[in-house]
Amino acid sequence: MENNPTADFETAIRPTLSVSNGAAAVEFYKKAFNADELMRVEAPDGAIVAELSINGARFFVADGAGAEHPTPEKAASIPIRMGLIVANPDAFAASAIAAGATEVYPVADQDYGYRLGHVIDPFGHHWEIGRPL
Repeated sequence: MENNPTADFETAIRPTLSVSNGAAAVEFYKKAFNADELMRVEAPDGAIVAELSINGARFFVADGAGAEHPTPEKAASIPIRMGLIVANPDAFAASAIAAGATEVYPVADQDYGYRLGHVIDPFGHHWEIGRPL
């Protein structure tokens, strides 16, 4: 397998968050993190896949379907935390909480060199919001 990126193509990792209500999740991320909606595809049954961007950091939101794409509620766990690195983590965490996220711990300077807080969004996904000190 060749791994030689070209000048016109950027390798990226873009997570997809499986949620129980894609349309509501998109609106939450827009309100909580001032996310921009870049793309949305809607199936005839109303399920969506959308690509969002938070200050250029892109990710997908999709309605979960079946065992192959469980939502945190159906899986009864979440094996990943989203790390959102931003210039003002205090403001982003406050905005998320005001939009309906639950605070796990407040943004504070951590011993390991980050200012970091932790929230859970209304769809069960964990977000650590911070920046290097």
